[in-house]
Amino acid sequence: MKNILQTASGLIDSHEDHIRENIAREESSVSFYKRSIHKTDGAIVSMGRDQKERFLMVVSAKETGLISEFSGEQIGDGGIFARKCPLNHHNAKIIRKYFPWTVPTSAAGHDLTVGFGDRIGLATLGHVAAANSFKIFPVLAQQSVRELQMTGRTFFDVIDDVTFQVFEAGYKDGYGADADHLKTIGDIEIAYAAGMTFFTIDISDRIKVAALEYDDKQLETAFAQLDKDAQGRALDKYSGKEFKVGGKKIAFTEKMAKLCAVLYADAITFGIDAAAHLKSLDSRNHDLEICFDEVNFSTPVEHHFYIARELHDNGVDFATIAPSFSKDFEQAIAFNSTPEEFGKIFALHNVVAEFFNSRLSIHSGSGKEALFAIIAKLTGGKFHIKISGTSWLEAVRLIAVKDPVLFKIMYSCARDNVERLKKFYNVSPDIDSIPEVSGIYDDQLTALLERPSVTQMMHVGYGAILKDKAIHPMLIAILHKTEKEYVEGLKNIYTGYLELMGAVRK
Repeated sequence: MKNILQTASGLIDSHEDHIRENIAREESSVSFYKRSIHKTDGAIVSMGRDQKERFLMVVSAKETGLISEFSGEQIGDGGIFARKCPLNHHNAKIIRKYFPWTVPTSAAGHDLTVGFGDRIGLATLGHVAAANSFKIFPVLAQQSVRELQMTGRTFFDVIDDVTFQVFEAGYKDGYGADADHLKTIGDIEIAYAAGMTFFTIDISDRIKVAALEYDDKQLETAFAQLDKDAQGRALDKYSGKEFKVGGKKIAFTEKMAKLCAVLYADAITFGIDAAAHLKSLDSRNHDLEICFDEVNFSTPVEHHFYIARELHDNGVDFATIAPSFSKDFEQAIAFNSTPEEFGKIFALHNVVAEFFNSRLSIHSGSGKEALFAIIAKLTGGKFHIKISGTSWLEAVRLIAVKDPVLFKIMYSCARDNVERLKKFYNVSPDIDSIPEVSGIYDDQLTALLERPSVTQMMHVGYGAILKDKAIHPMLIAILHKTEKEYVEGLKNIYTGYLELMGAVRK
């Protein structure tokens, strides 16, 4: 470290290339990320790492100015000033202030947008390594309120972690930040305050699912309980009407019009209110998604049309929309029907999305590689997809290889909690088919992860694993130690995904 500082002394302005070369060189147990070495305001700012952690290093020929804005440990003497800075919220704000390309932005104008997401806060380097080669817009900071509650993170943490890694990678092509599955006005406000740019409004919980089982008399009673204006709109706009949508015909009987009104009245009201509230807050460009994918039934295309039209007619300008393509579209595993059957359903939904000048959003994309080519073909490459679970499962797989003992601890933790955690997701792991891990040989652990029930167990198991105060630091430590392998593994997986999606290479 001393050699770096001596080299930098007096050379900030006149020998920048020489400084970069020396900072990039590993010195003892400390090394620096070459792409992270940036000069601004008379100082060099870079990302470094030692055996325990990653950090920022700021080197300056003066004690005032940019270096003084960072919090951290002051080191160096002899006319050179340096500060080793932790990766905290304060320092993330300073990075975003001086390096605006680390600030999340809107996905507007992009055809293929990909929600990578990261439950741990260490996967962005792998995401960027893959995204760098393709003409896509990556949503690197993506997290749902549910995931935040399970991991103990905040939207601020999510953006900060991505900020440092975008800076570390020198990635300047822009990225988004998705506050996923927002279900209250309060959650929207918190996400906005943190700087999120993509807001996924989830109306699923406000859908009156019980109405699907109503007989005619019950439906009439429920419809009569709606206010007169809502009844009138449903009958006047939909009952007995047929709509031509992208060459397809969508028809409503009186019964279907009444059912949609009862099913979605509260959900649509929340969507309208949430969008209006976000608009009242917003002084920056943002992306709005409406999702209703987390219901226990497949969204009929007529229902999708009804929801989209009601939102559209009430001034909700959504960029993406996420219906439920199938109740069997479970998380973390392959779709258990044929790609052709999925394609028939998906094509109809895509016609509706295009009719309202939006794109389809596919949630739970992890494990659905067999569908990517069909999705790309039917949408003409214009869609949004969320595949965040992949990064977590790759971390789990890597730990199984590098630290079998820790993996077995994680596995047991997930198994002990799977019945509780599976209630929060569309998964159906069969606990009876999930073996105890104590009798599994170390070289068989990765094969164990190929079993769908085990995959889903570990997918939802993060909610217990990352909250465990003994397991979490061990997990972070092994991923820090194996950072290169983790990044390379993610790069390979996501590169394969993007190729299947038909993403155009740069």
